[in-house]
Amino acid sequence: MKDLVILGAGTAGTIMAQRLRRELPAATWRITVVDRDDQHIYQPGLLLLPFGVYRASDLVRPRRLTLPLGVDVRLAAVDHLDTERRRVHFADGSQLAWDILVIATGSRTVPEDTPGLTGAGWRRSIFDFYTLDGAEALGAALESFAGGRIVVHFADVPIKCPVAPLEMTFLIDAFLTRRGLRNKSEIVYATPLDGAFTKPRASAMLGGLLTQKQIRVESNFAVSEVDGERRAMHCYDGRTLDYDLLVTVPLHAGSEVIMRSGLGDDAGFVPTHKHTLQTKHHEHIFALGDATDVPTSKAGSVAHFQSEVLTANILRHIAGRPLLPDFDGHANCFIETGFDRALLIDFNYDTEPLPGRFPLPGVGPFTLLEESRANHIGKLGFKWLYWNVLLAGRELPIDHRMSMAGKWSAA
Repeated sequence: MKDLVILGAGTAGTIMAQRLRRELPAATWRITVVDRDDQHIYQPGLLLLPFGVYRASDLVRPRRLTLPLGVDVRLAAVDHLDTERRRVHFADGSQLAWDILVIATGSRTVPEDTPGLTGAGWRRSIFDFYTLDGAEALGAALESFAGGRIVVHFADVPIKCPVAPLEMTFLIDAFLTRRGLRNKSEIVYATPLDGAFTKPRASAMLGGLLTQKQIRVESNFAVSEVDGERRAMHCYDGRTLDYDLLVTVPLHAGSEVIMRSGLGDDAGFVPTHKHTLQTKHHEHIFALGDATDVPTSKAGSVAHFQSEVLTANILRHIAGRPLLPDFDGHANCFIETGFDRALLIDFNYDTEPLPGRFPLPGVGPFTLLEESRANHIGKLGFKWLYWNVLLAGRELPIDHRMSMAGKWSAA
């Protein structure tokens, strides 16, 4: 009996467990999924929780209910990985052997790495929304907000769902408008980038929306320190942003297990071949999702597209065949823009988001780089798709390779 171990039971790990259990014979391959707890959170829903669209109970399910029959589930804290002997070492002293390891440990926020961020004001005038507790606390703060300056900020890239800070900014604008508080409030979007987004065409489109909504942009804002008592955020270039309410996306890092095991880069992300998803230093270890250092978005759609390529490559690895360089960096995501409207972007390593119709050329029903109510409905409908199709590793009517069909090329 051979052992395939999947480290992490979030989006990426769950999809891989589903796909590999269907492909590998149970008589010869034991699959074990390892995670520290039994709480699977629908992370895209955290953005909408502060606005009452969801409750916390809508976003959480036991991991055991999302994983397939026929896999072993080990809920325990991991101490480190021994890559030479191919062993998972648990905090309780026990071990688990692997023949193949799939790293799907995701990423985590590290607010403590920004001086002052978790000091005075944390969860009182400073809030994150990438955690369940943070999103709930932000919702309560917004309910009691009576006007003033709200700063929405992210510390640096990479972050999970790179458009989420923009979405939060747009949703706060709509929230304050509907409550009659927009003319009593200033909204500032503080970004370490030189524009609204990393891709030029999308950045111009999203920057135009910020201007249209009279949201001030502070670009190239690299936070050096937060003074929670004075409600001031400082930039390395000497700028200071005062706030009444700070909504922040903290720095991100890879798993502490990966860092302790010497498998990650300086931030704890696993060096991974961006087309095959085999790790760069260990031929029997593969990685996908937010855990990797590949230069694409850390988003659920990416994990799904990667899973198709990685499943095929693990089967080829077992058979002793060359791996296929088939992952092209494909990512897509809905971007809430407020007032029950959203836009959609679809891109990969080489092609930036372009306007058009998606997924059916000329038909849609979704519009690319254009606001529509259909896109907003698609964003809300994705929750059902996530629990029932995506996590089950079922096929979607979207190829893992990005298609130019239905897109209007930049001229």
